[in-house]
Amino acid sequence: MSLTRNFASSIVKAGQRSQIAGASINSRTFVTSRALRKPALTEAITDDHRKLSEYYNEIVNSNDNDHKERFGNQFTWELARHSVAEELIVYPAFEKYIPGGVGKEHAEKDRKQHHKLKELLKDFQNMKVENPEYVPQLKKLYKHLEEHIKEEESDDLPALERALELDENRGNSESLAKTFSRTKAFVPSRSHPAAGENPYIEGTVGLPVAIFDHIADLFRKYPDGKISPNPSTK
Repeated sequence: MSLTRNFASSIVKAGQRSQIAGASINSRTFVTSRALRKPALTEAITDDHRKLSEYYNEIVNSNDNDHKERFGNQFTWELARHSVAEELIVYPAFEKYIPGGVGKEHAEKDRKQHHKLKELLKDFQNMKVENPEYVPQLKKLYKHLEEHIKEEESDDLPALERALELDENRGNSESLAKTFSRTKAFVPSRSHPAAGENPYIEGTVGLPVAIFDHIADLFRKYPDGKISPNPSTK
């Protein structure tokens, strides 16, 4: 009997150790997954960056003009909306939440970079796909865009997210991400560098321009199976 009880006790203790170890592993996995997850605003912005990279590669790696035209329109639509939404929502957040005037420096630097990108995008969006400068112009634009993205993801956004982790700012990353995504539905879908990057002016003039852009988008070709203003397969 004593031998049986000792054996049973050993089994129970082994099971308890297994449960504790399993709970510890699950806890570590949960903590690790939380640590690896990007903050909401950063995720929303970097998701756009990934899409732009995808569309760029579709264009430069294709020999089919129809394919290039569709993804060229998609690239323009994505970058134009992304840029204005950042200027209206994200850059004012830099100025509001990042202390010591550093946020203002981030915002002003990014606005200047955006203006250059808008000028290059306007030249690209007005080109016919048959133009021999179509792909070279896109490559020129994308070189500037890559530099901007690198700075934004490695410096600007981490500084903002650190500020948003403070107790008094908790939850604002999620709120800003939602507002950023919603704003893209109401801003111009083509590049208009003359509108500038001031959020107050841009917000005022942007809506009527956006209406015109969105109507014109209905007559442009876009890739099948992508979220775009024109889901037709023409």
